[in-house]
Amino acid sequence: MSKIKAYITLARPHQYIKNGFIFLPIFFAHKLFDYNALTQTCWAFVVFCLGASSVYVVNDIHDLESDRLHPTKKDRPLAAGILGKREAFLSAGVLLSASLIITLYQLDPIFLVPLGSYILLNFLYSFKLKHYAIIDITIISVGFIIRVFVGGLAANVLPSHWLIIMTYLLALFLSLAKRRDDLILLSRGHKVRHNIDNYNLEFVSLSMVVMSAVIIVSYILYTVSPEVISVHKTTNLYLTTFWVILGLLRYLQITFVEEESGSPTTIILKDHFMQIVIILWLLNCYVMIYILGS
Repeated sequence: MSKIKAYITLARPHQYIKNGFIFLPIFFAHKLFDYNALTQTCWAFVVFCLGASSVYVVNDIHDLESDRLHPTKKDRPLAAGILGKREAFLSAGVLLSASLIITLYQLDPIFLVPLGSYILLNFLYSFKLKHYAIIDITIISVGFIIRVFVGGLAANVLPSHWLIIMTYLLALFLSLAKRRDDLILLSRGHKVRHNIDNYNLEFVSLSMVVMSAVIIVSYILYTVSPEVISVHKTTNLYLTTFWVILGLLRYLQITFVEEESGSPTTIILKDHFMQIVIILWLLNCYVMIYILGS
């Protein structure tokens, strides 16, 4: 691996897909074609990608020794010895500085509040809080909520309570799936994070099933809510529930049958079934909101 490729890999660009949640407020607020709102949202996306990358680099520095014992993380640039700690610290500094500079020049300074909160929260997570069961997955979920609020701030809209609830529930579901993957690796003799001792397969599996059921019910309630029908001017949004159920079932299949739920982003980037479901859900929502609901 070349040094340039190593630096790119260290930033984990494949994780940027998580920041897609920043676009949810502008999409569901009927402002997708508002040039100013879309431009600001795109800049917010770039800022969060750079900020998140700086966090990933610091996390890799902190977890260097444990990553070397992990079956897949051992191939990361730091753990594999391709880059040194000094180079990683420099990379983190450049990424964080770029994030702050773009925020000051392209966005309202108020964006520094959620950006700083996200970075601080994730630093606390990396150094301490990820070792506490349940608190760890809660912090991950809060990170997704911050993304949604950032998207709302960029588009100048207040995210609905439904959007916040659905984001939180989905993030919890995905975080639980990651913990289950850790437990599977542990059962195979691999080294994993310390807090996994406070989880077990029965607890995590049951929690995932409960969360998936809550997500489906919450989504149905969202689609038939009078306020949502009034905002989107359509009573047919419930038809998009089909894709939500299909996506959750596929993810449960990946988790319980294939036992490959360690990285949600990797699943989305490689699993064609999930890609098709997500695209069709987005298209379905677009038709209902922007065409039939307009």
